[in-house]
Amino acid sequence: MNSLHITETILRDANQSLVATRLSFDQFAPILDKLDKVGYYSLECWGGATFDSCIRYLNEDPWDRLKKIKLVVKNTPLQMLLRGQNILGYKHYPDDCVKEFIKASVYHGIDIIRIFDALNDYRNIKVALEETKKQGAHAQGTIVYTVSPIHNIENYVKLAKQLEDMGSDSICIKDMAGLLMPKTSFDLIKNIKENVKIPVYLHSHSTNGLAEMSYLKAVEAGINGIDCAISSFAGGTSQPATETLHYALTKSGYTTNLNGTLLKETNDFFKPIREDFIKSGILNPKVLSPQPEGLIYQIPGGMLSNMISQLKEQNSLNKLEEVLEEVPKVRKDLGYPPLVTPMSQMVGTQATINILTGEKYKMLLKEVKSYCKGEYGRAPGEINQTLLKKALGNEKPITSRYADTLKPIFEKTKNDIKNITTNNEDILTYLSFPEIGEQFLRKKLYSPSPEQLREKTKTGVV
Repeated sequence: MNSLHITETILRDANQSLVATRLSFDQFAPILDKLDKVGYYSLECWGGATFDSCIRYLNEDPWDRLKKIKLVVKNTPLQMLLRGQNILGYKHYPDDCVKEFIKASVYHGIDIIRIFDALNDYRNIKVALEETKKQGAHAQGTIVYTVSPIHNIENYVKLAKQLEDMGSDSICIKDMAGLLMPKTSFDLIKNIKENVKIPVYLHSHSTNGLAEMSYLKAVEAGINGIDCAISSFAGGTSQPATETLHYALTKSGYTTNLNGTLLKETNDFFKPIREDFIKSGILNPKVLSPQPEGLIYQIPGGMLSNMISQLKEQNSLNKLEEVLEEVPKVRKDLGYPPLVTPMSQMVGTQATINILTGEKYKMLLKEVKSYCKGEYGRAPGEINQTLLKKALGNEKPITSRYADTLKPIFEKTKNDIKNITTNNEDILTYLSFPEIGEQFLRKKLYSPSPEQLREKTKTGVV
């Protein structure tokens, strides 16, 4: 019987996709022990937007969150998503920061790090991949999947072989916009599996109603594992339902190693939490329905909501259709980058500006200029020459690895904010999100922990 790995995303991508990563530790803490016993291949619980959301909205220390999860989850590997040289932010960091972040992540409990670069420029994941292996964790190299005239199965197979040659322990195909068609899924996985020896995993979203079909075809083609979400937080912009895939695959002769009884108990636990999110307005039921128009514009759910928000602020929601039509044009001009963070925000915002100003590239985002300069890496295709000239002027683009031009900053930053903290994890929080990170750390500095409060109460000094 064929064995299939299932990764559960409720603690990271499922709640990021449906409720803007607002699931707090206290909300899911009571179910951690059960999650650990279900039989998952891994629990994705960190990285992506969890770090940002913890300090910005939940008043949680993301490092404490990870440590507390690890205290309970003893048997199931913990997994995180890392944006390569961007770490968890939106710009490139020097190598010393990347290494320190990975060192701390593994030390506090991360077992598997899924590492991607938005442009599939693997110069930007090299250091992260090597440091992950050095720290004894599983390094999963990632192919960001997209659809364009220059992206095809042959190119994806080349990327897979590149990841294997770099020393990846496994490969993930990351279909963030849910664009992978069932037949393409079968052909893609079959071709990659024939050319590499390491395990291959598939991550998708149900945004366009394709993911379940594409998962099944990927399984038939020999995929080693898939990402799923417990059913109360599944579907729509999230992943396919764990239970559904478990039962469908089991009946098809595969073994998932999942305990059906514990899956039901886990889902029963999350049902009232979902209802609370719906009542509060954080979970909009609209995101639970397939939106196949995404197959035309190739826009991930998060990118669409961001554009709607920008247009509302400008009282220009009536221009949404024009903006949606502008997105593929901007993407083409930029050399067909995959629409994943930070490229999705960049392309979406520039398309919005083009429509609102009534003139193409009249105002050029500084991030677009940086992209054209090569600060995000190598563009997948050719950048429009007129746009390139406008962005660069007489400057020459950077053709080398951009991080090689950045000086180490970890120790300097540690010294700069020593009046706030000297803790390495706090330094990394500050480096990841300087402004909000500093606010969070200052608040933490003057907010005594529960242990400190108990000690003060005992001594009568409060």
